[in-house]
Amino acid sequence: MQQNKIQSEIQSIVATQSQYIAQHHDRFLAEVCDLIRIPSVSTDKSYANEVHRAAEFIKNQLITAGADNVEVCQTAGYPIVYGEKLINPALPTVLVYGHYDVQPADPLELWTSPPFEPRIADGYIYARGACDDKGQMYMHIKAFELMMKTNSLACNVKFMIEGEEEIGSVNLGAFCTANREKLKADVILISDTGMIANDIPSITAGLRGLSYMEVEITSPNRDLHSGLYGGAVANPINILCQMIASLHDENNHITVKGFYDKVAELSAAERAEMAKAPFDLAQYKAALDLPDVHGEKGYSTLERTSIRPTLDVNGIWGGYAGQGAKTVIPSKAYAKISMRLVPHQVSEEITELFTKHFESIAPPSVRVKVTALHGGEPVVTPTDSVAYKAAELAYETTFGKKPIPQRGGGSIPIVAMFKAALNIDSVLMGFGLDSDAIHSPNERFGLFNFRRGIETIPLFYQYFASLKK
Repeated sequence: MQQNKIQSEIQSIVATQSQYIAQHHDRFLAEVCDLIRIPSVSTDKSYANEVHRAAEFIKNQLITAGADNVEVCQTAGYPIVYGEKLINPALPTVLVYGHYDVQPADPLELWTSPPFEPRIADGYIYARGACDDKGQMYMHIKAFELMMKTNSLACNVKFMIEGEEEIGSVNLGAFCTANREKLKADVILISDTGMIANDIPSITAGLRGLSYMEVEITSPNRDLHSGLYGGAVANPINILCQMIASLHDENNHITVKGFYDKVAELSAAERAEMAKAPFDLAQYKAALDLPDVHGEKGYSTLERTSIRPTLDVNGIWGGYAGQGAKTVIPSKAYAKISMRLVPHQVSEEITELFTKHFESIAPPSVRVKVTALHGGEPVVTPTDSVAYKAAELAYETTFGKKPIPQRGGGSIPIVAMFKAALNIDSVLMGFGLDSDAIHSPNERFGLFNFRRGIETIPLFYQYFASLKK
């Protein structure tokens, strides 16, 4: 009887909210495009002013939506935008996390339209940051506005929107530690993940960790003429390629000693349950124009991208790469290498294992330098919590079917950090798709997904407040 009453109340709220969304959707879309136009690339210092401009934009939008005590909180790096609406201390509190910084747009020549000039076509917004994470983060601000304007805010809410996620959230931990009381909440709500498909909703229940570093190989003290010195001096690019090639064996198993020692192995029953998620291998290959898939022997494609650790080269350079010819043996060669981690791997331990291994496989003809850039811990979020159940019901209401819990292949290091620093679990309500090309040219976010997120997020508040009673 009580459940029927809750459902009846929520259906009434849904009708009112749907009307508001229909009236203001074009404005919502125009606003998120204005945000996307700001090239807030955190990893490139030449964009520093733009990153700060994006923070001010978020601040102003939170104020306009109805938040109180909105401030741009300075850190040792880029600022964190904080705002809140505390309506009743007896109600649960939701802390919304998102980020306003984005990845670099390179390589620019592969974009079909300028990356910071949003293009709307075929039901998508095409632009850097459209999905990761400006589009998804902005859904929360518009959902908050919607709840304020329709008098349907069911929980207290706090916002913490940062500008350093794409460079490892280097100052977020210190901010959380220094502001534990201010950030006190019952759950952290994040939309920086995806779902299986628009007709197959899912909730991310686990994420991989990350260990990211740069390696440098040096041989001669300057670039050398390849005719005069070739064959007598080690070529750093050749050596680096050989070293990288040795990091995987013939079964695509990572050869770093001790790398798998703490990897959590799923049972056959758990793997069978994962395999129930809809997946079309032929469609997957066609979408990526792949002749075939590739990965660790003994595991499926879905397992390789979720429950297994990886090691990948993200960039490699050295020597002459300009137009025409320049016959040199370079002094140095570089690569950026990332490792995705699974429970119970620890990023610092993996970084140390990799560093020792990489140094050990270098020939005596070169010098090796390994620099750790950033990292984060893998996490599995509880699927039996009140917050997860509230998210599940919210998706079920708007999509008409129960969402599937799934392990995500990406990394959001702050989820584990939030648990450690604030002792708060997170719920990952993502609305992006794997095909949204995040971190790649022609990134996009579906108009359907943007709207469906704004429709679904307020229902999380309603169900969470009802289930917490």
